[in-house]
Amino acid sequence: CAIHYKFNLPRAKQTERIIRAMDHPAFSILAHPTGRMINEREPYEIDMEQIMAAALERGCYLEVNAQPVRLDLNDRHCKMAKDMGVKVVISTDAHRTTDLDFMRFGVGQARRGWLEPEDVLNTRSLKELKKFLRRTSS
Repeated sequence: CAIHYKFNLPRAKQTERIIRAMDHPAFSILAHPTGRMINEREPYEIDMEQIMAAALERGCYLEVNAQPVRLDLNDRHCKMAKDMGVKVVISTDAHRTTDLDFMRFGVGQARRGWLEPEDVLNTRSLKELKKFLRRTSS
């Protein structure tokens, strides 16, 4: 799930909107959580600590988007996720096969935020991933 419109909502409303989306039974991962696009668009106003607490409570993951124009979550948010016990997924947000090379940027971003393999869903074994997928598809 991701925010693709209404970027200018007040902080409390945008935060509430994201948390409400997390309550949907099909929700599992919040993509590009702040919506930032480096040198193009500022992040939308959200209470990241409240969003992370909600993600932890609901067993949701936050994306570390590896697109060079995004790198969203930033390193401070990655560290906050680590400290709060919130798990992440590193994604290239690939729109073409060459974008898969961006994974190294996402890994670098996660490392800058002190995330370790056990904090990242897509470092898990196939068996663990299948268990996650069964849980989120039911």
